[in-house]
Amino acid sequence: MAKLTPYIYSDNAREQAAFYAKALGGEIVSVQTFGDMPGGGAEERDRVMHLILQAAGLTFYMADAGPVQRGGGLDLTLEYERIEDAERAFNGLAAGGEVLMPFARMFWGSMFGRLVDPYGVRWQVSTMQPTQ
Repeated sequence: MAKLTPYIYSDNAREQAAFYAKALGGEIVSVQTFGDMPGGGAEERDRVMHLILQAAGLTFYMADAGPVQRGGGLDLTLEYERIEDAERAFNGLAAGGEVLMPFARMFWGSMFGRLVDPYGVRWQVSTMQPTQ
């Protein structure tokens, strides 16, 4: 069995991780900079080489790698049991971003919304499919 962990490259990983920690109720648990690496250059010293964020019960990895170009072929999806938790995450991630589909009940029975956050990352937020 494998475990999928999103690795998000960023123009400013610390700032973006702090946004996600606030939006999703989490915390930054580890930051390693290029200055921590043996032989790291002075101009890269404060840039993030590897950051670990725990939020929404998940682990995300992040790093500075700007300028970042995002493609449209991938969304990160968060699925919640409770509508209130899903709506809170959707609103938090959408703050300062662009709502592609408002968070609403879909024809299949789940709540669902789609957005691009202020950092250009595309998200889908939904509730679990109701059981029959």
